[in-house]
Amino acid sequence: MRAAELAGADPAAAVTHAVQSRDMNGARDIPAVIDARMRRSVNALAPQPVGRWADRVPEAADPEMREYLGQLATLMDERRDRIGAYAVEHQPAWAVKALGPAPDDPSERDRWRERASAVGAYRQVSSYDDERQAIGPEPIADHPDKRALWHEAWRALGPADGTDLRDRADGSLWLIRDQYQAETSWAPKHVGRELGYVRAGAEDARLRVIRSEAEAAVARKAGDGELTARHEQQAERSRLQDSAYQMQETILAGLMEDRMAWEAATEPQRRLAVAADAELRRRYLEMRIEPLRSAEPEQVTGEQRAELDVLPEEQHEYQPPAWVRELAEARKAFSEKIAERQSVMEPHEDPDFGDVGRAFPSWEQEDREAVLQPPKPPIPPSGQLAEREAEAGEREL
Repeated sequence: MRAAELAGADPAAAVTHAVQSRDMNGARDIPAVIDARMRRSVNALAPQPVGRWADRVPEAADPEMREYLGQLATLMDERRDRIGAYAVEHQPAWAVKALGPAPDDPSERDRWRERASAVGAYRQVSSYDDERQAIGPEPIADHPDKRALWHEAWRALGPADGTDLRDRADGSLWLIRDQYQAETSWAPKHVGRELGYVRAGAEDARLRVIRSEAEAAVARKAGDGELTARHEQQAERSRLQDSAYQMQETILAGLMEDRMAWEAATEPQRRLAVAADAELRRRYLEMRIEPLRSAEPEQVTGEQRAELDVLPEEQHEYQPPAWVRELAEARKAFSEKIAERQSVMEPHEDPDFGDVGRAFPSWEQEDREAVLQPPKPPIPPSGQLAEREAEAGEREL
C-alpha cells in the first residue's frame, strides 16, 4: 500500500483490485494471497517525485509529536540543502562523474546544486559511499520509501525527460518494454559463485603444497626417505591441482568481466524497458500483464559446479569441463557484439553535419586516481544542532 501511495495510485483501489481480481476459493491464508496479488501489480510501479520532507510530514493526533516531526523534517531538508552546497564547493568524485563539473553560470549552478542535493541525500540515507557510481542499483520493492528516494536521485542524474514515459503512446511503450528480452538475450552466463568456488579450491591446493613441502622438509631432516618422497609426491599433486584451478579461474574471471561489460552496456535500455512496463501497469491496473522475464542463460546447476572439482587422477593434461569450454568459446561472439554496439553512431538531425557521437554511452569505468588524495572536509552540521551541542558542553563545565 505504501508503494502504491508513493507511485500516485490509490492504495484502497489497489487493495480492492487485489481482492476482486479472482475468487478466494481454496486460499489457506487470505492476507498472504492479497499481499501476493498486490505485489504483482504495485511493486513494478515507478514512484513519483517525493519532494521535500517538510511537505510529507505524517498526520499525528498529539500536537507535540506533530511539532517534533515537523522540526525533524525541516532539519532533514536543511541537511539536503547543505549536501548540495557542499558538492558545489568541494566537487566530490561521485558528483563530477555523474553530473559533470559544477557550471559557472549562476542559474545552471543552482540547478546542478539541486540535482546533487537529491543524489547526495539518497547516498546518505542509504549509507552508499561508492565514489565511482552515484547511486548504485535500484533497491528492492520491499523498501518503498528508500526506492522512492533512489528514483528521485535517478531522475536528478540527467535523463529525466528520457525516463518519464507518461506522454508516450501505448504502442511505443510496448515496443520499449519488448527491448528487455532483446537486451537480456545476449547476456553472458553469471558465474560469480563458480569463480569464488574455484578460487577457494586453488587456495586450498596452495595451502596443501605449503604443508606437504614443510612435512617433507621435516621428514628429510629425520632421515626418512620414504616419508619424504610421499610428501613430495603430495606436494606435486597439489601443485598440479592449483594449476588446474588457475586455468578455470582465468576462464571464469573473463566471463565475469564480460558480464560486467554487458550490464553496463545495456543498463539504459533495460532501465527504459522497466520504466515502460511500470507506466503500462499504472495505466491499466485491471489488465493482467505478464511480468518482465529475462532471456539470460540459466544459472549453473549443482552438477555442473561439481565438475569444477579437480581430482588427483585428472591432473595430468587437465581440461576444464565441457560447459566451461563452451562458454570460453562463446566469448569471441560476445566481444564482436560489444564492439558492434560500441561502433554505432548517432546521426545528426541535419544530414549535412557529421555524427553527434556514440549512440550508446561508454560503459568503461575510469580507474581510481593513482595518487592518494586527502580526505574531503565533512559536511557542516546544522546550526541548531551546533548550538545545542555548545549549550550541552557549557552545562557539563
